[in-house]
Amino acid sequence: MKLISYRHEGQETIGVVVGERVLDLNRGLALLGSSGILASDMVALLEAGEEALETAREIAGAFEKLLGENPSEAKRISVPLATIEYLPPVTRPQKILAIGANYRAHCAESGMPIPPKPILFVKVTSALIAHGDAIVYPSITEELDYEGELALVIGKKAKNVPEQEAMQYVAGYTIMNDVSARDLQRTEGQWSRAKGCDTFAPCGPWLVTADEIADPHHLSIETRVNGELRQQASTSDMIFPVPALIAHITAGITLLPGDIITTGTPAGVGVYRQPKGLLKPGDEVTIRIQHIGELRNRVVR
Repeated sequence: MKLISYRHEGQETIGVVVGERVLDLNRGLALLGSSGILASDMVALLEAGEEALETAREIAGAFEKLLGENPSEAKRISVPLATIEYLPPVTRPQKILAIGANYRAHCAESGMPIPPKPILFVKVTSALIAHGDAIVYPSITEELDYEGELALVIGKKAKNVPEQEAMQYVAGYTIMNDVSARDLQRTEGQWSRAKGCDTFAPCGPWLVTADEIADPHHLSIETRVNGELRQQASTSDMIFPVPALIAHITAGITLLPGDIITTGTPAGVGVYRQPKGLLKPGDEVTIRIQHIGELRNRVVR
């Protein structure tokens, strides 16, 4: 199931994507003979628990059936995907936690040793933007770079979670571009500002629920800049898989519904290419991950 946060005709809501149509989940309750509000946004939906997600699945199933049996009615109650304004799948996460140096080939290209444990840093939530939004090249850097990454969204409160239980806490998956100012990253000794500037966390286009992805560790991932292939890998190259990351994080930090963990980038980032392939105004970055979709953003000054 593809869950989406979006704006249409000035109103923000959450919906389900089926083909090229989007159905407002709250409006979709009518397909089940119900009324009212399922959830106001993605965090509220996740906070409502598995029962609310199961209702969303039933709405998605009923809508898909209606598209096949009565397409005119299905179109009447939904909108074309092309007409919406995308929002980040989770518009108000409490935390965005990121993992550095989590792909073997990326460690090799950067000359870094394989880390003995996950390298954790924070991307501030004010950096979050959606599919189609502009990445703003700030004046404080001259070395703007891309990092295509698989991101996961937490579905329920998680604290001291053992690895063997960790996947139970994953609501679903999306894509993130861990935009990075390499000169700041290199000279400031920590990564908060280098990876936390406004618009440095493009995320989307939607949230694919965990039941749709049998194994997040065998997905193809690629990044293109202006159509040129820059990163091409499999998530199987991760050093620390998703359960290990959740266990490591929750040993000290409580995760809440809607929190995002972005899991690191493969080899091929701009700073280590020869010649360098850093971003410039006008560039378009497209990140595609198997079974999820495509995140696309243009760089502006």
